[in-house]
Amino acid sequence: MQKKLHPESYRFVVFKDMSNGTTFLGRSTASGNREMIKWEDGNEYPVIKLDISSTSHPFYTGKNVLVDTAGRIDKFKKRYEKK
Repeated sequence: MQKKLHPESYRFVVFKDMSNGTTFLGRSTASGNREMIKWEDGNEYPVIKLDISSTSHPFYTGKNVLVDTAGRIDKFKKRYEKK
């Protein structure tokens, strides 16, 4: 196995699913924005915002929910409504 292949700068961050508001604590090397959130343990952690996570993804929830963050569905319907 190669040495020093993976980063060693893991830190605790709070991931926030923007589609349903669910938050969970995890470790990541990603640099979140400067927004901080106070977690249940009383400490403050940086927030990384997600469009979709396992709490809102149709595969994990069993619900067919349409997530459209950029208006792509409306553009598609408008383009093909004539046909």
